[in-house]
Amino acid sequence: MAKKQKKSKVLSVIFVAFAAIIGFVAGLIIPLYAMEKTFTQNIPTDNLMTHTETFYTKDAHTSEVAHGDINLEETELSVHFIELGNKYTGDCTLIKVGKTTEVLIDCGSRTDSIGAVSSYINQFCTDGILEYVIVTHAHQDHYAGFATPKNVDSIFDLYNIETIITFAKTNQKETSTMYKNFCNELDDVQKREWQKDEETKKAQVFTALECYNETKTGAKRTYDLSDDTKLEILYQQYYEEKAGTENDYSVCCMITSGTHNFLFTGDLESGGESSLVDKYREDKGMNETDYISVDLYKAGHHGSKTSSSQALLELFKPQIVCVCCCAGSPEYTTKNENQFPTQKFIDNIAKYAGITENTGTDQVFVTTLCIDYKNDEFTSFNGNIIVALKKDEFIVDDVAVVVSCSNNNTILKETDWFKQNRNCPDAWAT
Repeated sequence: MAKKQKKSKVLSVIFVAFAAIIGFVAGLIIPLYAMEKTFTQNIPTDNLMTHTETFYTKDAHTSEVAHGDINLEETELSVHFIELGNKYTGDCTLIKVGKTTEVLIDCGSRTDSIGAVSSYINQFCTDGILEYVIVTHAHQDHYAGFATPKNVDSIFDLYNIETIITFAKTNQKETSTMYKNFCNELDDVQKREWQKDEETKKAQVFTALECYNETKTGAKRTYDLSDDTKLEILYQQYYEEKAGTENDYSVCCMITSGTHNFLFTGDLESGGESSLVDKYREDKGMNETDYISVDLYKAGHHGSKTSSSQALLELFKPQIVCVCCCAGSPEYTTKNENQFPTQKFIDNIAKYAGITENTGTDQVFVTTLCIDYKNDEFTSFNGNIIVALKKDEFIVDDVAVVVSCSNNNTILKETDWFKQNRNCPDAWAT
């Protein structure tokens, strides 16, 4: 009996020791796991990076907006091209209409951009609701902020969203980690209930094709953003046809406020642009020589040589062009003239933009500048760019659309980078 008692005591000691070890390990692991999600959400934006950054200007990594001569209380709408806090090219555009409506188009360039983007958005979206989110296509530099793993909050997690409009087709495989993450996040956001004006709501999700054809309940070709401002989903052939590049699946849209137009084409390339032009002319009853003056055009595909084609610019003649890129970066090519914004893009814009009674063919602005890609050195070019439409009573000297940037308001052709890296088109030489 004594031996059994002794053995029992030994086993008890071993059990207690084992339990203590498990408890100690769990005490380390569980908080660390919990911290992983909190880390992404709560630390300052400029610490979000997974690599060492070097910033050359204060505004390159802060989200404070330099409004300059823009008082947003005096505007009908404002379009914000947001710097993404890293050296990578990517798109993220916030459109603020009135005091309560926000449209977000894309959220690149990496998941570590979410902190910079949400910090910026929160200055303007005070109710935590994004009325519309448009995901143009399944490339990391456009949808990474919507495609996070389960332990990291995506833009879908950080805001209540009313309507989400996505690409109709993709070449991404279901086994792609980022695409799987996107599908999971999109599924989750549709299930989540939230309250608005004592009404229970869930996010509605439509493809661009469903919107254009209005084939699903709630899907619309044109959405009213305010009494005088509309969001129109434009057609292009790759909503229905297979494309050789993911870029050509891009959702395209126009925001119109009164007589003012703002055009967004994602990364659509020249073939898709041609189909967009043909269908737009058909839908609006325009002939081949008709054109529409566009106050703002977000440069297609970051100012690449494959977008902003002659066909597009002959129909939509923009007065202001904003390029979302890290200028001069070798991220995609080491060939200087093909680095964003490319020489061909500049030549096209100078030749075809603004051939109307208005002026402004050279009003081109760029978000970010690459200093040394290998050493992760970058800075603001113009910085966060705001293009705003003033209310009628605040218009001075017939200038309704104004630009203000967080770093400087220098147009592209007058920058040192342009003078050192690009040939000046004849149209810009005067």
